[in-house]
Amino acid sequence: MMFFILACGGGGLDFPSPDSSPPLRGAGGPSVDFSANDLWNNCAFLDGGETDADRHNIVTPYRGHLLLPWAPEWGGGGLSLFDVDDPCNPVLVGEGSSEEIRETHSLGAVYLPDGDEFAGDYVVVSGVEGPLFWDITDPENPVVASTVQLPDIFYPDGYARVVLSVFWQYPWVYVAAADNGLFVVNARDPYNPELVGHQTFDPILRLGAIVAMGNLAMASTAEGPQTVLLDISNPTQPQAIAGGLFYNSTAENQFAEAYSGNLVGDWALYALREGGGGPIVWDVSDPSQPEFVSNEVTDGNGGYIYYDEGHIFVGDSSAARVYDASDMTNLSLIGEGFLDGDLDTVVPYGNIAVLSCDSEVHNEGQASAVMPWSLSVDSVGPEVLRVVPEMGEVGVALSARIGVGFNEFIEPSSVFTGSIKLTDESGHGVAGWGSAQETIASFTPHEPLLPNTTYLLEVAANGVMDANGNRTEGAYISTFTTGSR
Repeated sequence: MMFFILACGGGGLDFPSPDSSPPLRGAGGPSVDFSANDLWNNCAFLDGGETDADRHNIVTPYRGHLLLPWAPEWGGGGLSLFDVDDPCNPVLVGEGSSEEIRETHSLGAVYLPDGDEFAGDYVVVSGVEGPLFWDITDPENPVVASTVQLPDIFYPDGYARVVLSVFWQYPWVYVAAADNGLFVVNARDPYNPELVGHQTFDPILRLGAIVAMGNLAMASTAEGPQTVLLDISNPTQPQAIAGGLFYNSTAENQFAEAYSGNLVGDWALYALREGGGGPIVWDVSDPSQPEFVSNEVTDGNGGYIYYDEGHIFVGDSSAARVYDASDMTNLSLIGEGFLDGDLDTVVPYGNIAVLSCDSEVHNEGQASAVMPWSLSVDSVGPEVLRVVPEMGEVGVALSARIGVGFNEFIEPSSVFTGSIKLTDESGHGVAGWGSAQETIASFTPHEPLLPNTTYLLEVAANGVMDANGNRTEGAYISTFTTGSR
């Protein structure tokens, strides 16, 4: 039997209090309750400013602000921060612009604390030549930190040889670059990132989405049916998992193309492209044996898909749709929102959702709308759905990173050595960096793990928090054992 010594000092590492993440700089998430008559009706718009071409996609929380990147697929735009505690009266806090940003479907963030060599607040988005890094240490004045020029990028091509999404598992950034494959960038210093890896696929997969959870990554095609699950134990050399390449289908076993995919806990989620639209769910808890779970066909043309506390959000071009997904085998539509344009994106943000159009916007300044979708202010903290390495996993690589999948978008700055604790069997704590993107927290040890050692992972109570400042309610404990060198 293995015993762990959970000393406060962590064998030389003094674990900070789980709730000692940096203070919020903004007002936090939506803090207004709504009436039934308010739901599913737009109550405000988010505009990027004078140079905004009215092409919007994802939004995400960061230190009490809502982050909104804005850019068309041909490039040129910016990044804005808003206070949305009173969501129907959003307040612009700051904005920055860049000719290097392009249509952004994903956004990763990291807080590096005082004392770190590169202390500051950073985000990564899609750029016209490669991943584009922003320094948002001053929320009133976001500035571009750097960009990486990837090989064989063809600008301003829209799909074939461009950056379609990014995922920051600090310090590693994974870049889905369509027909060019998957690139890996070391962004330990966001002002001087370095291209360190490249994975191509035969036959070519037009990679549209990349999501990383610990040593597991999911890469899915843009406007296609394929997904490949990857072992990223060696972060610079992703490898396809045997049995992890699969083709999307519907419940009728019909071939199904998806515009985009996402990874939430054990589930791979897709937005069905044409042929009806709506969500598709696969179980990828065993990456070597993915299994179809369910789908729900509507009259749309799916864009992007997200998850929040038992609900799935799909932009279907003609409408934004929200589904009850408390039972993934039996999805049911609970409401719809509308916006004049190609409505590809609907992102949950507490008890509101932000609807965004990336083209065909007919009303200037109305590419993103605030829509109440739930009556009450979110008061429940994030819940752990999955950890990677898995509970009891053996032979884990010494270069492993920890991935924790939650049931809602989380606040990136709340992921650090106080909220995600890693301890070896002698009670020695492991120092590392925290980062987050959408529902996934990442913890990367500063140094390789010890060989043939059992580690205890604790997702601490009262640690990781959501956009509304609600923290995890109870601790989640898991163990794994490393392999030899």
